[in-house]
Amino acid sequence: MNGNPKHERRWASDTVPGKAIVSAGTSPGTESNSAADEFVEVTLDLQDDDTIVLRSVEPASVINIDDGGASSGHETPSSVSRSPTIRRSSSRGLRHFSQELKAEAVAKARQFSQELKAELRRFSWSHGHTSRTVSSSSAVNGTGGAAGGGFETALAARALRKQRAQLDRTRSGAHKALRGLKFISSKSNGVDAWIEVQGNFDRLSKDGFLHRADFAQCIGMKDSKEFALELFDALTRKRRLTVDKINRDELFEYWTQITDQSFDSRLQIFFDMVDKNEDGRITEEEVKEIIMLSASANKLSRLKEQAEEYAALIMEELDPERLGYIELWQLETLLLQKDTYLNYSQALSYTSQALSQNLQGLRKRSPIRRMSRRLLYYLQENWKRLWVLTLYVCIMIGLFTWKFIQYKHKDASQIMGYCLLTAKGAAETLKFNMALILFPVCRNTITWLRSTKLAYIIPFDDNINFHKTIAGAIVIGVILHVGDHLACDFPRLVNSSEADYEKYLKGVFGDHKPSYRDLVKGPEGVTGILMVVLMAIAFTLATKWFRRNLIKLPKPFSRLTGFNAFWYSHHLFVVVYALLIVHGVKLYLVDQWYLKTTWMYLAVPVLLYASERTLRFFRSGFYTVRLIKVAIYPGNVLTLQMSKPPPFRYKSGQYMFVQCPAVSPFEWHPFSITSAPGDDYLSVHIRQLGDWTQELKRVFSDVCEPPVSGKSGLLRADETTKKSLPKLKIDGPYGAPAQDYRKYDVLLLVGLGIGATPFISILKDLLNNIIKMEELAVTSIQDSVSDISRGSDLSVGSSDSPSLNKIGPRRKKTLKTTNAYFYWVTREQGSFDWFKGVMNEVAELDQRGVIEMHNYLTSVYEEGDARSALITMVQALNHAKNGVDIVSGTRVRTHFARPNWKKVFSKMCSKHYNGRIGVFYCGAPVLAKELSKLCYEFNEKGPTKFEFHKEHF
Repeated sequence: MNGNPKHERRWASDTVPGKAIVSAGTSPGTESNSAADEFVEVTLDLQDDDTIVLRSVEPASVINIDDGGASSGHETPSSVSRSPTIRRSSSRGLRHFSQELKAEAVAKARQFSQELKAELRRFSWSHGHTSRTVSSSSAVNGTGGAAGGGFETALAARALRKQRAQLDRTRSGAHKALRGLKFISSKSNGVDAWIEVQGNFDRLSKDGFLHRADFAQCIGMKDSKEFALELFDALTRKRRLTVDKINRDELFEYWTQITDQSFDSRLQIFFDMVDKNEDGRITEEEVKEIIMLSASANKLSRLKEQAEEYAALIMEELDPERLGYIELWQLETLLLQKDTYLNYSQALSYTSQALSQNLQGLRKRSPIRRMSRRLLYYLQENWKRLWVLTLYVCIMIGLFTWKFIQYKHKDASQIMGYCLLTAKGAAETLKFNMALILFPVCRNTITWLRSTKLAYIIPFDDNINFHKTIAGAIVIGVILHVGDHLACDFPRLVNSSEADYEKYLKGVFGDHKPSYRDLVKGPEGVTGILMVVLMAIAFTLATKWFRRNLIKLPKPFSRLTGFNAFWYSHHLFVVVYALLIVHGVKLYLVDQWYLKTTWMYLAVPVLLYASERTLRFFRSGFYTVRLIKVAIYPGNVLTLQMSKPPPFRYKSGQYMFVQCPAVSPFEWHPFSITSAPGDDYLSVHIRQLGDWTQELKRVFSDVCEPPVSGKSGLLRADETTKKSLPKLKIDGPYGAPAQDYRKYDVLLLVGLGIGATPFISILKDLLNNIIKMEELAVTSIQDSVSDISRGSDLSVGSSDSPSLNKIGPRRKKTLKTTNAYFYWVTREQGSFDWFKGVMNEVAELDQRGVIEMHNYLTSVYEEGDARSALITMVQALNHAKNGVDIVSGTRVRTHFARPNWKKVFSKMCSKHYNGRIGVFYCGAPVLAKELSKLCYEFNEKGPTKFEFHKEHF
């Protein structure tokens, strides 16, 4: 017998007294011989409190029970043979106990079986009797008797369903249920949590009592106050009281109940929250109230509006007898069967190979071996970055050293010392960096280079990061160069003796030794100081604190934050480069023109960058687009659908720049293309995050038509709209990491909020390719059959077989990607409206299951929380009956809370053993670090390889 945890549910009929229930003078063995067909095989669990829990009852053909003790007139333990399911034990005490227990079980099972059969017969008779009553009463007394008979039939049917539900409640179902209906998260459950609750009580209580209004904050449910208040009322009603405040001891009692590990206790509390009149029954109106309460706690406004519809759905499922109410056991049945309804969410399967892969990471290795493996993996993953950075640093060191040595042999070093040498060495690196920093932002050039073989050795995806790295090196160079000049070598020059000046610097600065002011106000000093000021402004406003409005400044200075300030300040570098050329021409200590090398460094990069901007200017005028549709969705997302210029060819995952002259005639902003290359239009989704996007939304809001009843957002503005639509200009396309998705066997696409945009195009492109491949396969088969039939008269050995010649040209390169997994994590329910059409299309047309989509809504509490339990049930029921997810409004299931990324990676390792998986991410940097770390961890464990890519704009 297996000892079962105390939290398992016990029905009253399952409890067996300590004494044997078999009456004296009656032998189970004797009765079994006369009615063997009534025996069943029973699985029982012995509880710690000497109660027995019935787990299953199955028919058994024969149970042999010895009746050696029947002559004595009463049952003896030895008179019952052991069941085949009970193994022999060497201990007599255990044998004695098992035989006694089995005798009790057999008697109880027989009794239960007989009761069940009697109930079935009663139900059958009642049903037949009701039918006869209806037929007779309709002719004499109308339908009054039928109603009474129907009610009795409904009660009998419900009683039968209750017995079946009790039998179906298996151990596995109970353990699954145990994970659900948590009022307090597991992290907040324990001694430490109670200490925190006590602290909240001390802070919130008045005169030693905690008032009802403060209960939510005290137990850590301040984000769902309405739910916590209903919980307070339910616990109060359970104590047969009506109070508005509780003391510390009562709070501890409440806390003990809501943190109880027993599923049945949690279920009873949840039931009591709904059953406010305490009649043991829940009506449809009460179900509606708890749905609205759960929707409010989880910020699901639409679900709140449809609470009546979903309440009717639950009653239809749980109350097929139409009695108008449901009971506790029915609510439990729905919860236990939730997973059955949720089978529409495809699951990743495991393989035995994956288990060995995961176990590889658990094997002990020596510290040296672990370090070597980590180093090897780091080199494998970052060798492109490492060699480029190494080359860059070597060039910097080389330039600094070369100029340092060159000036060491000049006479000026005798007075200015190492200050001059350091300043000139830093100046040489500044020339190189001011030239190099333009290359990573030459986007057309980078996009073209991505398609060449250089992409195998140069990480073009890191162009913006490299741009920032060079900017950091410029800051260091400016500090060394300007600092040494102003604080070191200029003062040494001014304070030098006349003799030393005459000897070493007279030929450079003239007969009269310059003062500090003369040095600073000269062309070199003025241009240098101006450059430092302009660069400081541009660098400061480019930091994330200013660019992303993380710093809130007073009203007059608020314009210094945001993307606009960053964009305009960055164009100060046009002035900086002009000053840099003047500064390089007016160098101290250099007379020959060919030694003034600043212009030589800058010539090619500036010319290339100017060419790029010129190309963008003319191309944007050539790419004339016509707006087809404008839609504004919940979450402040603006969708622009426009005509596609014939020369505009792009790949899924790429982005383009958009300009709206009505907002600003100068600003260009990058956005991922959400349409597929095969579509006859271009589309972008723009979320309102900065000042430019806010103004863009305002401009288009003025021309959008009011929302149609039942639909969300400012619905549309298209060619039929009377108002003229604002003009748009586009430029692109430009390369992005996601465009290389075709290189991988498997894709893991992760988008946070609006970060899903680059992957929508990929999903649509994959779907289009799947459809084309299936059509091509069908056509090839048809042509092959046709060619074989036409060539049947040809000789077998002929080399001119028409089937080979026909099929050959039709063969095209097959799609390498076999599976794609899309994880979209968002905070707002309305976000799912953005790509509802795409998700439904993929779910409908992807018959082979190539694309697997998972939506996650973080505003909803994790699955298993009591605040989301009923929503999960309704979600499962609605999809099972109607095929639509109640949260997203699509055929794709919405999960609650955040994904367990470690579990996601583990499952992918299991299913795609030895595969090459491309992980593409677009969103906040915090999750990027976690995903990158998981890629490293799982790559270290086995042959399945994850390659991480993050979108940069």
